[in-house]
Amino acid sequence: MLGLLIQLGALVLALYARGSKPFMFLSLVIYMGGLCLLNGMLTSEFVRKIQLEADQIAAEKIQRTLHPQKLQDLPGYRVETFYKPLRGVGGDYFDVIELSNGRTLFALADVSGKGMPAALLAANIQALVRSISNIVSDPEGLAKQVNNHLCRYTPPERFATAVFAVLSPETGELRYVNAGQNPPILSAPHRTTLLESTGMPLGLVPQAVFQSQTVVIPPTGKLLLFTDGLTDGIAGENPEESICEAIARPESTISNLQTLLSPKFNDDDITMLLLTRLVPE
Repeated sequence: MLGLLIQLGALVLALYARGSKPFMFLSLVIYMGGLCLLNGMLTSEFVRKIQLEADQIAAEKIQRTLHPQKLQDLPGYRVETFYKPLRGVGGDYFDVIELSNGRTLFALADVSGKGMPAALLAANIQALVRSISNIVSDPEGLAKQVNNHLCRYTPPERFATAVFAVLSPETGELRYVNAGQNPPILSAPHRTTLLESTGMPLGLVPQAVFQSQTVVIPPTGKLLLFTDGLTDGIAGENPEESICEAIARPESTISNLQTLLSPKFNDDDITMLLLTRLVPE
């Protein structure tokens, strides 16, 4: 803007001083100086945008590596995941962690906000869960540790909803804590159960208490963990009902759930984790 104003000033001076060679020369010098300044500013802005784009691409690559790249085989079960951030990087986090006692931890969280700030906090939660899950492997202990960490080290306006669920594969027993997250859906033959909240979101109240609940995933049963981007992205007055109907179908997979999404309602990160217990051969 400054370079453009200098150029305009030089043109006005040239028109005012027509016929005077010294003024004409001065106008030309001022005009060229303004042109150089404008070009320099445009070049600087271009370089800045290129750097921001490079940083964004690097952040996307880093976040992809934080999510499980290849899920380990879980005998007797099928695990499917779907993750779609709204802005390249997002505040949703999910993980599947094999614990030392033969059980498996399924974790999902949704950080308040969007974009890079939310992605940084999601990465913080991911690192914390992975570092303590084989020491504090019960869901309520995990929720308590993450909550205390967020309360101590993050701004007051930042919080996260989350689900921590520990599966005993042989029996199908699932012990979980739902810290303010959309209720996971357990779909079993002739019955659908919503795993309602058992505690408040993480990062709001220091030393908050979280309670765990236990359910059993029967053969052919399915468990869906998801963030609110899924329900927000489905048209209609009752998106939860549409989801329940979709996963109740025997052949339903994560791809079937994706077909429920409407592009015009997509204004949030979307994460899904679908666990299906197979029929023993």
